[in-house]
Amino acid sequence: MAKTQLNVRVDEGTARAARERALARGMSVNRYIEELVRQDTGDTGHTFVEAAADFMKQYEAVFAEEFGADRRSTRDGAREDRR
Repeated sequence: MAKTQLNVRVDEGTARAARERALARGMSVNRYIEELVRQDTGDTGHTFVEAAADFMKQYEAVFAEEFGADRRSTRDGAREDRR
């Protein structure tokens, strides 16, 4: 496959994170960025979102019971009923 050079500017923290992640995965920064773009634009992301939507649909009643409108979280993390 023919390659095209793409130059981007990022802040030093982002560059450092990209280098560290690439190193941890045993690949070049170029390959790491290329794979991130492929994942973002490919079917993998869409498949995940669809699966998550199906999961939420299947368990909607459970989530509504646990986190529904009649309950809320307080600042300290404890729950109380709305009345």
